[in-house]
Amino acid sequence: PAIEQMIYEGININVTLLFSVADYDAVANAYMTGLERRAAEGKPLGQVASVASFFLSRVDVLVDQLLDHRIRPEGSLGYDARPSGLLGKAALASAKLAYQHFKGLIASARWTALAGQGAQVQRMLWASTSTKNPAYRDVCYVEPLIGPHTINTMPDETSLAFADHGILAENTIEDGVDVARRDLDTLAAVGIDLDKVTWQLQHEGVQKFIDPYQVLIGALEQKRSM
Repeated sequence: PAIEQMIYEGININVTLLFSVADYDAVANAYMTGLERRAAEGKPLGQVASVASFFLSRVDVLVDQLLDHRIRPEGSLGYDARPSGLLGKAALASAKLAYQHFKGLIASARWTALAGQGAQVQRMLWASTSTKNPAYRDVCYVEPLIGPHTINTMPDETSLAFADHGILAENTIEDGVDVARRDLDTLAAVGIDLDKVTWQLQHEGVQKFIDPYQVLIGALEQKRSM
């Protein structure tokens, strides 16, 4: 509701801390609803902008921890080859499927009507794109997610790494979509509930905003009382 209201009021926003495809869908629909409310009142749409920030490496950190608990030595009781093959796969798979949802939305009659009135696409922004696991390629959240209407907020070290040895190719976001779907299906099959993972990450992320905000407010209150 807050996203919809801000867009309706013409306030440009970065909707952050998105970890799941379902959350992305909710945000994109709120954006369009806000624009539709503006259009219904004859308000201009062209100057309203937004991005949907989809987080990556934090997903793999937590999912990989859960997968590690399921990895057994080959030949041991309960051995399953699938968990080790899924390490480092969850975030990119989710991002690629979220982008497919994005494409479906901007191809819809609903969006076409808004675009005809000058509305800007709510672009997808890839966040948390530094590689936390040194075993993974340091540009693993950059190279596979290149595509139209996307932004990658690389930290300095990732940006420098991509400039040095990154592979630039067109529309890599469209590569391996079927594999991404299989990876997420296999995660569920080995007992990883991605909805619970993303719920936890989102609430932890919100708390990381709440804590410094409360410190700031406390400092201001202290100065006011002086």
